[in-house]
Amino acid sequence: MSTLDNVLSGLMSRYRERVPAVSGIVNAMIKENIIQQPSDIENDHIAFRTMGVPHLGIQSLEKIFLHYGYQKRDYLHFPEKKLDAYWYAPPSPQYPRIFISELRVNDLLPEIQQIIASYTNEVTADPVEQLNLDDAKAVDQFLHSGLWRLPTWQDFEALGKQSEYAAWVIYNRYYLNHFTISVHNLKEGYNTVAQFNEFLERNGFTLNNAGGKIKTSPDGGLLQSSTVAEMIDARFAGGDVHKISGSYVEFAERRVLPQFAHLPKDQLRREHRREGFEAGNADKIFESTYSSQTNR
Repeated sequence: MSTLDNVLSGLMSRYRERVPAVSGIVNAMIKENIIQQPSDIENDHIAFRTMGVPHLGIQSLEKIFLHYGYQKRDYLHFPEKKLDAYWYAPPSPQYPRIFISELRVNDLLPEIQQIIASYTNEVTADPVEQLNLDDAKAVDQFLHSGLWRLPTWQDFEALGKQSEYAAWVIYNRYYLNHFTISVHNLKEGYNTVAQFNEFLERNGFTLNNAGGKIKTSPDGGLLQSSTVAEMIDARFAGGDVHKISGSYVEFAERRVLPQFAHLPKDQLRREHRREGFEAGNADKIFESTYSSQTNR
């Protein structure tokens, strides 16, 4: 296994531990004979959330994936949520795309910036620069360890009022935010987001309905949906325990591009389908961890 394989496998194993819906969905897929084993799932993309502060953010985290042969692609901007993002194409088609978003901290109110800085200022140099990127264990450990002290509940609440994204990142740090099941290559009856959503709801999963359960790009080529993040017990500084939003699972249907519509199904490859991302879709998917969804 390559270093990249090991890093991705470390991310996924911890994500499964922290997001019970992952195993729930995989087990339901096996029970309905959609897949034989978890490795049959094609992972469309993995997403990370970061902070736009010195030494951190996209410019730091992307170094890991660029080192493994990922290529930086389109810039996306989310004015209302005060976020920037880029996506990265994998070195070969069996790997997921990477999506990294970053909070525009300087666009927040001064008192919120101060709370964030009180944590992120503990990072005095780019941590990725200190890593041996060919050592999968070291990278894995970095992606799963806190870079600053545990936040207080008061700070978490104050951040959440201004930016639920900020609160989420201050608590969760660099944890993988979600992975995405590609539904278009599943068997008939499950290979559209609409059909897959039916399967999910039939099995008791709650879907994010911000902007509708199915988020569709203006060109109609990229359809996405996601579960609502489950609430988990989180321990804060001083031992306070409160329920906060964990993470979610996303689903993507990439339709065949018009110029390849004539190809028989067994000849379709990744390059024949709608590529990239759509800010309008992603904007609503972000809300899977927001209280407007988790309180429903």
